[in-house]
Amino acid sequence: MSRRKRGLPIHGWVCLDKPLGMGSTQAVSAVRRLFDANKAGHAGTLDPLASGILPIALGEATKTVPFMMEARKVYRFAVEWGVSTDSVDREGAVTARSDVRPTVDQVKAALPAFVGEIEQTPPAFSAIKVDGRRAYDLAREGVELELKSRPVVVHSAEVVAAPDADHVEIRIETGKGVYVRSLARDLAAALGAEGHVSLLRRERVGPFGLENAVTLDSLEQMVHRGAASEGLLPVATALDDIPGLAVTDQDAFSLRQGRPIVLLPRQVETLLTRLREGSRTVSAFQDQTLVALGQLRAGRFEPDRVFNLQGSSSEGPRPER
Repeated sequence: MSRRKRGLPIHGWVCLDKPLGMGSTQAVSAVRRLFDANKAGHAGTLDPLASGILPIALGEATKTVPFMMEARKVYRFAVEWGVSTDSVDREGAVTARSDVRPTVDQVKAALPAFVGEIEQTPPAFSAIKVDGRRAYDLAREGVELELKSRPVVVHSAEVVAAPDADHVEIRIETGKGVYVRSLARDLAAALGAEGHVSLLRRERVGPFGLENAVTLDSLEQMVHRGAASEGLLPVATALDDIPGLAVTDQDAFSLRQGRPIVLLPRQVETLLTRLREGSRTVSAFQDQTLVALGQLRAGRFEPDRVFNLQGSSSEGPRPER
């Protein structure tokens, strides 16, 4: 007899409000175990010292993870003035001290320089690979690292609180690859101060926000009362900004076989008006069930990823646009 694949075919997203002290891999394992899912992954690592939104994909939703890696993110973080650390957070070794305490007005005046496309050097304590090894492992061994700067995009930055002279809280909306700790480090340097990140919370990743987040405790309670599906969002949640195409049963069958389908001129025209600049990616739905992701080319829809969600109660309808 063949061995049964471990876990159940659970499909969907969990918008987890990750607690402090837990790594992203540990959080994925905990959610996968609660659902007894046979496949799981996450969209965007969140450090153990950070809390907040960690989108976790189960089953067929893992095929949409690449789209979430490009999603905008919103962070709220606190900079504690007076002390710099080698990791630019509260667990690092102290590297410098200063009596300089920037005012709120000084911080507000400095922030515009960190908005838009900027050059940013990742912190030494990061997951970037250097000669095949993680930078944070090398940094812990005392290896001097000179990581290359790279262009990143910060869409907005604002001061949201200043509880005392030693702290300021900032909210930023970013594109892919922005390090909050690097921004805090560079902001402190621009103000002639020493500082590190004492609090970090991710409030949004694309369509996943605090308004639809669940905690591990609440998920456990749902599972215990047999209502785990209440904590599951549709696979298509990750495709919120990708135009959708309604297809017939016959076209859906073709797409599931990996074959392209020919579109009507009016379908092509409608999709072209909704596509993001430079994108040709379209999602296909059969009776609100996600069938495929693919490209619009020369009047045809060519599938790249096909989804096996027929009869899946966990998929649910596509989110409202």
